[in-house]
Amino acid sequence: MKMKKFGGTERLVYDLVKPIAEENGYSIWDVSFEKEGAYWYLRVFIDHPDGIGIEDCEKMTRPVNAAVDAADPISQAYVLEVGSAGLERELNQPQHFTDSIGMDVRARAIRPINGEKEWIGVLQAFDETGITLLPDGAEEPVTLALEDLSYVRRYVAVEF
Repeated sequence: MKMKKFGGTERLVYDLVKPIAEENGYSIWDVSFEKEGAYWYLRVFIDHPDGIGIEDCEKMTRPVNAAVDAADPISQAYVLEVGSAGLERELNQPQHFTDSIGMDVRARAIRPINGEKEWIGVLQAFDETGITLLPDGAEEPVTLALEDLSYVRRYVAVEF
């Protein structure tokens, strides 16, 4: 996996909406600007230590929309979505990994590594080349190269 690099539009939007988020007690987890089918989507993912609800997304949508409209950094039509980063959010920036040390993550390999393709465990360390996690039930940590992984996400066990 590669660390996400903001494109020009994503960087501009991030810089525009970060102060709005902070003013309202949120942080920006990610910004994406992508074409899906015939439409372009500008997605702003917000976060808060107490979680994000629909009211939080509504609270941020108007000021984000106003700021982006005023700056007008996007020439084509697009759909704006302000949403939660989600419980099992993807880690795709260095800050995401450092913020997630000590938390449960799920790492999936592109191809099997020593017969395994997926690990769930506590993220213990991160650097620009890889991660170290202690898999559930294991006594020894495993170090995985980022280039061998398709994704790393926070993991939340669901009990029924």
